[in-house]
Amino acid sequence: MDVSDECNLKFLELIAKSNSRFIIFKVENQEVVVEKLGIPDEAYEDFTASQPASERRITVFNFDFITDQNFQKINSLVFRSPFFKGRSKVVYASSEDRFKSQLDGIEVELQATDSSEMSLGILKGRTL
Repeated sequence: MDVSDECNLKFLELIAKSNSRFIIFKVENQEVVVEKLGIPDEAYEDFTASQPASERRITVFNFDFITDQNFQKINSLVFRSPFFKGRSKVVYASSEDRFKSQLDGIEVELQATDSSEMSLGILKGRTL
């Protein structure tokens, strides 16, 4: 499985420049490609709404929040979309580990099995 150069470039831009809020990647013709970039002011709800309901995606979301001690915290998170079926599961499982190893800067990985495991409360708890 190949990874397009654009994937690495857009990820580095997200980390270094914060010019995107999230990136949604998909496997297309045996290659991981960028499907969508979220603009910087999009919310977490925009990110979750951008994921297809019936297909798996590899996603990165720049999650920032204020802690209980009044500090700003910024984390880059990788999600495995919980919504997938059949062949898609096999294709993504074979490419995710290799792809993630190329993404230098991921601080937290969340593997969600359904949408309830992607709530903001769970994210915040995992990043503290």
